[in-house]
Amino acid sequence: MMIVKKEPMSPEAVDLIASRFKTLGEPVRIRMLQALQGGERSVGQLADLVGSTQPNVSKHLRILQDAGLVGRRQEGNTVYCFISDPMVIDMCDAVRESAEARLRAQADKIRRVRR
Repeated sequence: MMIVKKEPMSPEAVDLIASRFKTLGEPVRIRMLQALQGGERSVGQLADLVGSTQPNVSKHLRILQDAGLVGRRQEGNTVYCFISDPMVIDMCDAVRESAEARLRAQADKIRRVRR
């Protein structure tokens, strides 16, 4: 695999990227984003889908919203959430694909050693 050399990132860009990864550092937040891939959901629906409580989901939604990843709208007493930055799904997919490739390479290496 060839790595394309890019210009160094500014300190501000590094901070922004680190903040984005920190935001995604909680598994429940990634599960919430997965649930929102199917479209807009109420906080109650999200809580059911991720197996958590509404107060906990609301806390994590606030963090995702502050990071600009999730938006919300209110209809009566119900708050609906949606993905506001679809690139976050691409980023999660890229990390998953990289991890899967690494695990496949490790499994191949183990198989070769056992022969």
